[in-house]
Formats: sequence, C-alpha cells, structure tokens
Amino acid sequence: MAMQFTPEHVTACRAQFPALAREVNGQPAIYLDGPAGSQVPQGVIEAMGDYLAHRNANHGGEFTTSRESDVALDSAHAALADFVGTNDPDCIAFGANMTSLTFALSRALARDWEAGDEIVVTHLDHDANFSPWRLAADDAGATVREVNLRADDCTLDLDHLCEQLTGRTRLVAVCAASNFSGSVTPVKEICTMAHEVGALAFIDAVHYAPHRLIDVSDWECDFLACSAYKFFGPHIGILYGKRALLESIQPYKLRPAPDDLPGRWMTGTQSHEAIMGAKAAVDYLAAMSDGTDRRTGLRETMAAIEVYENELMRQLLDGVNALPTYTLYGIMDTGRLAERVPTLSLNHSTLSPRELSQRLDERGIFAWHGNYYAQPVTGALNLEPEGAVRVGLLHYNTAEEVDRLVQALSELS
Repeated sequence: MAMQFTPEHVTACRAQFPALAREVNGQPAIYLDGPAGSQVPQGVIEAMGDYLAHRNANHGGEFTTSRESDVALDSAHAALADFVGTNDPDCIAFGANMTSLTFALSRALARDWEAGDEIVVTHLDHDANFSPWRLAADDAGATVREVNLRADDCTLDLDHLCEQLTGRTRLVAVCAASNFSGSVTPVKEICTMAHEVGALAFIDAVHYAPHRLIDVSDWECDFLACSAYKFFGPHIGILYGKRALLESIQPYKLRPAPDDLPGRWMTGTQSHEAIMGAKAAVDYLAAMSDGTDRRTGLRETMAAIEVYENELMRQLLDGVNALPTYTLYGIMDTGRLAERVPTLSLNHSTLSPRELSQRLDERGIFAWHGNYYAQPVTGALNLEPEGAVRVGLLHYNTAEEVDRLVQALSELS
C-alpha cells in the first residue's frame, strides 16, 4: 500500500521545525516563503553542530579528525546521490550555491564553444539558469536561442523549443519547475529532444527538489543542479553530472586541487558543516517512510508529499479563484495539478506587490514580493520592475494555514 501523508505525519514533521513555533502579532506565523528557502528541521541543525563540535578539519589530512571528516563527507556524497537518483556518489559535487556551480560549469563548457554554436535557454527559468549560459555564449561567440513561455498558464512552449533545436545546438538549459509559477516541465522529453540533435541537457531542479522525486537516471540529463536550502537543508548547492562528462571537461581549478572526481569540481575548501546538513536533510525526508533503503524511502516520501501538497494547492486555488481583486499567474485548473508544484504568484488590483507582502506580514503570513530572480519570466509577462507576490506551500504547511491565507487575501480585496 502506498504511503499516505496523514495529519499525524504533518504534526510529527512540524514538531521537528523550531521556526514553526514563531508568532507574529500574537498569531502563529505561516511560512509561505519556502520557494526562496525552506525552514530547517532540528536534525539538520544538530548534524551541522555535531560536525563542527567533533570532526571539524580540512580535507585529506593524515590525522584523526581529518580522516573522520572525510568519511563523513563521503557519506554525504552518497546521500545526495540517492537524492538525485544516481548510484555514483563521485558524480555529486558541492558548491556555494546553484548559481556559483552553474557559472563554473558554463565557463568550463564554453571552452569548446565557438561561433556558429547555439545554446538554448527559456523564459520560464530563474536567471541562474539563463544569464550564466548567455554570458558564456557571448564570451565564446556562440548564439543564444530563447524559448517562449505560454503567457496564459506560464508553461513552457514545447513547440517553440522544438523549433530552436538544430544540428548546431550544443546545450539546452531548462528548469524542472518554475520558481515563479510552479509549472513543471517534461524534463525527460526535453533531454531526449536535446540528445537527438547532439546537445547536452542541463536541468535546474532547485524549485522541483522539495516537491517531487528527482531521477537523473530516468531523465538521462547530462547535468543537474539543486540547492539544499530549498529542501530543508542549509545554504549549499549540489551539482550532478554524468561521470564521462565530469571526467573529460576541464574545470577552472587550482593546480594543487585533485584531478579525480568529485574533487576536480569542488573549488577550494567547502562548507563541510553545510554538506553534513544537506545529508541530514535527505535523511529527514527518507526517514518519513518505511523504505528498505534511502532511495526507496525518498521515492515513497516524495510520492506521498506530492499527493498532500496537491490537496493543499487545490484548496488554495479554489479559494483565490473566487477573489476577483487578484490576477493569478500559472496553471489555475485544479484538474492539472500534476503539471505544477504548489507555488502561486499573484497581483492585487491596487496594492503593489511590496504593499501586499507587508499587509500579509501584519497578519503573520510570510510571502515574497518582486521577481524572485525569475526575471526571464517577469520580463516575458511585462511585470518588471515590481513583479508579483509569491506564496509557496510545503509539506509542513496545513489546510488551516491555507484557510488563513485565503481569508487574509479576501479581507484585503
């Protein structure tokens, strides 16, 4: 029988997050800012502290704490390999954040680009999966092709994507889910399309990671990046790449740095405590189920979370669709929940995004305003410079919190 994310699960999960006990103006705080960074369970906090207290040392030393640190870090590579769906822990590299890792990879790949080569990016993406590729292409003299989004539901125009692919395409960069609209892209199909013209496929899974199971082996993507602070961990980025590519592409690195995997892609001394926190975040998710191994646990947990979050999203859409004061962006049809994650951007007819965010905060509701670095999206929708207000649901949110949000939006109508 499939795992079900029950009210008891929600209560047990919420008890692990110290931040959820906060109050604002005498009301329990509602954290709907998760798309910019989730809250962190106690186990992650303790894992980071445990590393700093007991095995805080640099890499590769012939003394006790360094050896213990290396063993611990190896276990984190294994955990994140399970998280993204590869059986090769050496194909996991850590870095400061997804943006820094993408800049480093784009610069390395661009060594082999030249005039006439083409790079494909999309208007559905966060700028971290847009500007690094444009800048690298500009340096190499390559051409950038931009794929449109469908303004009516903020989904990727796959027909337009197909039109951009040619025998000169070297790389296709696309998000697994939009951090503005929540729209999910058919990444496996897109990877196949890229490979059919001889191009590489890079997937930004930052916004997808806390909501759905990542599976690089099934998707057959060449590279994927995500950020632990979006899936209940600390501020650190993760890069996956196919072994043959990570071994053959020459990264920009220091001479003493290792030339084998994964070290050749991990520039300088890493935040070891954050790496251990990322492992703890993966273990937190896997431990919700009774899976026989970590990958099985993750598969079961993420499937149950998807069902639960879809119900919250259905409740939210039913509520806000009835409020004519707001303009909503993205898929609004509750029959299409499989095509989106529970993230909603909206605008008030008279209040600016900043003002609406401030009014919600007065009611103890935390939500972002602006473009959330999804400037390709807000530019395409003509929402610059003010952007919109974004609310994002995670598995620690509740139906009662959704009711409070809808009530607050109604009062501000």
